[in-house]
Amino acid sequence: MTGFDAIAVARRVLAVEAEALQVMARGLDGAFTAAVETLFAAQGRIVCTGVGKSGHVARKVASTLASTGTPAMFVHATEASHGDLGMIGAGDVVLALSKTGETRELADIIAYAKRFSIPLIAMTAVASSALGKAADIVLEIPNANEAAPRLNAPTTSTTLQIALGDALAVALLERRGFTPDDFGVLHPGGKLGAMLRTVADLMHGPDELPLVGPDEAMPQAMVVMSQKRFGCVGVCDGDGRLVGVVTDGDLRRHFDGLAGDTAGEVMTTTPKTVPPGMLAAEALKLMTDVAPASTVLFVVEESRPVGIIHVHDLLRAGVM
Repeated sequence: MTGFDAIAVARRVLAVEAEALQVMARGLDGAFTAAVETLFAAQGRIVCTGVGKSGHVARKVASTLASTGTPAMFVHATEASHGDLGMIGAGDVVLALSKTGETRELADIIAYAKRFSIPLIAMTAVASSALGKAADIVLEIPNANEAAPRLNAPTTSTTLQIALGDALAVALLERRGFTPDDFGVLHPGGKLGAMLRTVADLMHGPDELPLVGPDEAMPQAMVVMSQKRFGCVGVCDGDGRLVGVVTDGDLRRHFDGLAGDTAGEVMTTTPKTVPPGMLAAEALKLMTDVAPASTVLFVVEESRPVGIIHVHDLLRAGVM
């Protein structure tokens, strides 16, 4: 098409939506705080509902809430009228999305919420709509122009709904004190889950530890190194505290006269170690980015070794 500029169109769309987001951000008020507190106090789940494009957004919002520590589910407003109202119970909170607030398919779920005193939060551009009037809390999105105004296809409005849903989810996770460890529990699969696993999740336990005392003759210490196959041996004092590590590098540096040395004479006295609660990604960074590079780290708790982790354990788990 002559004169058509796809990039210009894209920039116009993004500018329209970005401006609407700024307007919404500036307009946030006590209703948002009230919504967060109501959702936080819910004893049950957050039931997100809507129809059409708003329904798709509601499903996404429910997924985001659930993955960040707020129990949530999506109920299609039409299906609610055909038995799925039974999925909503005491202790739940309904979050209903509709740009106009006049979506007739929401009527039954609104009536159900009012009948059983289930808190109803509306996300709409029209506070005076049927949905807005019925709601206990109205989260009003700007009634901004859609990105294709002549068609009025949902674009800007759904972007606003998604962004406001994200704002609720993040506010709630911070309100709950939700941590990366909590997130990892809910995301055990994939790269993100791997990055959020801890050293304790991946380490080899006490039975696999290569350990000797400082007075152990090096020939015997080397036998332990060979048996355990980590390429190193930890040296512990009489109280079980890790006081050093003998690595392949230490063996090369003390090759002359090694047979007559003890582990305490050969060991490196300041080895890198990690606690069991450290994120696996942090342990990998310590191995590779902090000199000297290492492939194995002892896992210690109160100076005593409780495990050992190899770089291959991290890479196999998908930690990058």
